[in-house]
Amino acid sequence: MPLSPELYSPDARTRLLVVAPHPDDETIGTGELLQLVRAAGGEVRVLLLTDGDDNPWPQRWLERRLLIGDTDRARWGQRRRGEVAEALRRLEVPFNALHAMGWPDMGLTALVRQDAPAARTRLAAELVDFRPNVVVLPALSDRHPDHGSAHVMMRLALADADVEPPLLLGYLVHGRGDAAADVTLPATAERHAAKLAALTAHASQMALSAGRMRRLTDRRELYGRIARPPTDREAGALPWRPGAWRSHLRLTIASPDGVYHWPWAKAPLRRDGQGRYHLVDVPTAPCFARLDMDVPSPWIFDRWGWCEL
Repeated sequence: MPLSPELYSPDARTRLLVVAPHPDDETIGTGELLQLVRAAGGEVRVLLLTDGDDNPWPQRWLERRLLIGDTDRARWGQRRRGEVAEALRRLEVPFNALHAMGWPDMGLTALVRQDAPAARTRLAAELVDFRPNVVVLPALSDRHPDHGSAHVMMRLALADADVEPPLLLGYLVHGRGDAAADVTLPATAERHAAKLAALTAHASQMALSAGRMRRLTDRRELYGRIARPPTDREAGALPWRPGAWRSHLRLTIASPDGVYHWPWAKAPLRRDGQGRYHLVDVPTAPCFARLDMDVPSPWIFDRWGWCEL
């Protein structure tokens, strides 16, 4: 990370679009930024991609139930959407700035694979309607699968939408990515206190994870500028060299040309003399690749996740 990250200073012309995969991401990742833009006279919009309804352990704890059915999950999602609205109120963001997509929690990667054109169309419509000049979205390196997939969907929607290219900034919630963070905000105790107050609106999440949530929210808000990969990077080169679990791995490629996925053994790859894998045909940029295991696991975070080619 640079010794002195660039300070971001919005003004009345700023039109900020925040992409939040789940309720609470808008507060943890951008709570002070939202306040800063509003105080400068700018406009904000928050795209809430899911209602965070696939969140069983806090629901079991607070509702004193073991089994959770579809009706229970829907009720929980309504509760969490209400918590977002209250958190934004505490950040002085108007209610009509919240636009909820209602997509499946823990299902954004499947959405990329199975229904990417429809998702991209909805996101592109939001971009055309709001015409942001700053878009803040989860970092591609975020280890929560919904966060990385949210990044991919928004980048593809930006490629589709007929809008001026905005400033793209990435925020990290799950994982370590300080090396890529080169933009920060002027710090004030008042804005940080309001951010912490907004966090407490997410009472469902604070029930079992208050300490972790406060630690995440207490971090300095840092953002990484998102630019196209270096032109000297070898086209189509993948960063992974999978070994023992190769038979269970699955490769997904997403670009404006479409989304494709294969078992690793059937993927259209070639191997060079240094043992690196390359796509045989490189799709149109922006192009993203994802490696994961096609087996059930209680561990929700990515081991490999997404990368940009």
